Amino acid sequence: MEHHFFAYICRMKFIRRWGLMRNTLAENDLEHSMECALFAHAIAVIGVERYHRAYQPEHIMALAAYHDAAEVITGDLPTPIKHNNKAISAEYGKLEEVAANRLMSMLPNDLRGAYAPLIRPDESSDEWRVVKAADKICAYIKCLEERKAGNQEFEMARKTTKRALDRIDLPEVQDFIQEFVPGFSLTLDEISEET
Repeated sequence: MEHHFFAYICRMKFIRRWGLMRNTLAENDLEHSMECALFAHAIAVIGVERYHRAYQPEHIMALAAYHDAAEVITGDLPTPIKHNNKAISAEYGKLEEVAANRLMSMLPNDLRGAYAPLIRPDESSDEWRVVKAADKICAYIKCLEERKAGNQEFEMARKTTKRALDRIDLPEVQDFIQEFVPGFSLTLDEISEET
């Protein structure tokens, strides 16, 4: 029997992000998920190595890789719409659950148990907090990159996102921001210089 889970997931490359904003460089859900997975993994490693957290970095990386998977069915609802109204937010949550169930139905029965925690994660877990922090860092970096390209459309989003990042009380997140994010405001020549 054929299963279409991965054929569907890979269509995340057709889901455009930041739909209400003028972009200098388009971004899709698949590349965003990869970036988020890289950052979440690094934050988890920092947490384990520096703060003796009990994270499993590879699991967190997988959570991040699938964190927007339902959007392959729902599309990416812009944040100002999704979070500006409690009724819309609640209904969108229900729609995401339907989408997650649809994706799970595309897997063979014997694999569903392995993918369920990734497609329907425990959103109260410490691991999910790391993924959501990495997701927020991705948004902040998008704002930095747009500003670097001369696009002021993202300036308010940059300020709002930075305030949200500053409120995250995980030192591993703050370490990642301080040590790795500044490079995203630099040119290729600047990040290529030997230190």
